[in-house]
Amino acid sequence: MQLTKQQTRIYRYLETYLRQNGRPPSYQEIQNHFGFRSLNSVAKHLKQLERKGYLESPWGNQKRAFRLLPLRTTAAAVPFLGRVAAGAPLEAVEIPETMEVPESLLSGGNNFALQVRGDSMVDEGIRDGDVLIIRKQEYADNGQTVVAQIEGEATIKKFYQRNDQVELRPANEELEPFKVAADKVEIVGVVIGLMRHYKR
Repeated sequence: MQLTKQQTRIYRYLETYLRQNGRPPSYQEIQNHFGFRSLNSVAKHLKQLERKGYLESPWGNQKRAFRLLPLRTTAAAVPFLGRVAAGAPLEAVEIPETMEVPESLLSGGNNFALQVRGDSMVDEGIRDGDVLIIRKQEYADNGQTVVAQIEGEATIKKFYQRNDQVELRPANEELEPFKVAADKVEIVGVVIGLMRHYKR
């Protein structure tokens, strides 16, 4: 059974807490984190996770005695449009293929994937070789991470616009932002997710 957005947030919190602390959070900690009105609300949400097969309590009703089961996600095929620079602008190479992406990473609308080349966005947690999930749109708010085209070349940067000038800002202290006239910049889409494959 699929989780609601709230249930997914709770699952992710439990997963992160377990990884960082080596034990589950208390009901009180869960309540404080999510702002639930009572401990009964916590118990209700955990019971729903258990009923859907994402959590089990093998030791009865002890409030810290539960174990997470693997999060199951359905996947959707999205277009993979090549590689984009996280350094200087680089022409995106369009490759006629699709890739499977967990639906939890997608949003409504037209989505596609690009692979990152370069390290100018490392302080945003975006590394060379990562696959970004992009929501295609022609506008962005200040501070959003975007894929933008400048004279036909694509780059990934944080977007800031003031009047008729756009600043495309890297997330790397060693690199400088660059500014360009707004009419020279085409927003391709906004980054909404990231996938990373670890090499063993």
